[in-house]
Amino acid sequence: MAEVAMSIAPEIRYRFMKDIGAPLVMGMAGLKGKRKAAIKRDIPLGPPLKCSKRLKEIMTRHYFLSRYAEGARPVAWVTSGAPVELLRAFDFYTVYPENHGALCGAQKLGPELCSIAEGHGYNQDLCSYARIDIGVCLSGKTPVGRLPRPDILFASNNICQTVMYWYRVLAHHWKIPLMVFDTPFNFVSLDRSAITYMVRQFEEMIPELERISGRKFSEKKFKEVLRLGKSSAMAWGEVLATMKTVPSPMTIFDAFVHLAPIVSLRGLPVTLEYYNVLLSELKDRVSKGIGAIVNERKRLMWDNIAIWYKIRDFSRLFAERGMNFVTATYTNAWAETISYMDERNPMESLAKAYSLVILNNNLDHRLKLMERLIKEYQVDGLVIHSARSCKPYSVGQYDLKRLLMERLAVPSVVIEADITDFRAYSEEQTTTRLEAFFENIEDGG
Repeated sequence: MAEVAMSIAPEIRYRFMKDIGAPLVMGMAGLKGKRKAAIKRDIPLGPPLKCSKRLKEIMTRHYFLSRYAEGARPVAWVTSGAPVELLRAFDFYTVYPENHGALCGAQKLGPELCSIAEGHGYNQDLCSYARIDIGVCLSGKTPVGRLPRPDILFASNNICQTVMYWYRVLAHHWKIPLMVFDTPFNFVSLDRSAITYMVRQFEEMIPELERISGRKFSEKKFKEVLRLGKSSAMAWGEVLATMKTVPSPMTIFDAFVHLAPIVSLRGLPVTLEYYNVLLSELKDRVSKGIGAIVNERKRLMWDNIAIWYKIRDFSRLFAERGMNFVTATYTNAWAETISYMDERNPMESLAKAYSLVILNNNLDHRLKLMERLIKEYQVDGLVIHSARSCKPYSVGQYDLKRLLMERLAVPSVVIEADITDFRAYSEEQTTTRLEAFFENIEDGG
């Protein structure tokens, strides 16, 4: 693997854009934001979160600077479940195709970008995040202007097997190395041999990352990244916990959006800074009794990834009926295993934290997790998104629906859709199912 060549010119350009260009872009975005703020808030919804402006600045800056990272910093494209903390120790600039795919989905660009990949032989049954990403690579089209060419691809199979084939396609396209963190599936429990196997992988990765990045591994920096990552995830967990309050100060649709830093910027100071600001605002709302919707009568839970192109519509639809989503298995995933992280035993704790995530665990684990969330957040009903794209997340959902009804008498509905490709979404079918669900939940299940 060839070492990344960093020249002076790209470094100067990157620093200029970081210190001067990015603040100018943020200032212009702020002016546009002020004009949009004049638009009247939807009546069934409470006041918007003030720190949303700061979130937009952070993510805009991240994608803006990514255009200039090439040649100035080693660049990695990373799966959402990969142990990015290891890359942070080498100062990689990271891009998350799944986060970018969600952004494309929210802007309703999914079908257009997916179609480009399909035109090159990729089947419509494949994950739409993968099809969007391949479509972007083949066409160069993206709502963020441009994505940097990666020097390495860093993936983990703890979320699905699709990423393995998806990232092989990217590796072939870019002619670059693919590094994989293999996590044994937890059929029963995590044993010592599995932990040893994963730690050995980290140890073998370090020399390769040194060669690719041109930087020596610093255990001190690595431990600091772990500390920041753990603190940020714990703060995110506290953010989610504020929604146990009645009325909830935030909706899960808000959480889907505010999830971006813990996914894309995990292990960086800005993430901890942002979640502390968000947490402070939510605690202030709780103390003043300010709810995310005007009349919270029923509290709901969401299972699976968001339907990104329907967030605004669903937010209003449920709020009009006094129904607020207060928890989700998806948003909880970035806080669930963080307690395992320990800078005193960095490699082993990192292996535990990333191998015990919800999608790398057995179905009984997921059932118990959902039972706990339903009880802790006082959930009255469950909306299950059967996502065409995400097979590992969608498998077993009808069994979970049945078991949760038997054990907790929680009414539920299954919505069949896709995370970004709205060609797989039926408005008529969804409306019919939701009307029956609304009637059921109003009648007490």
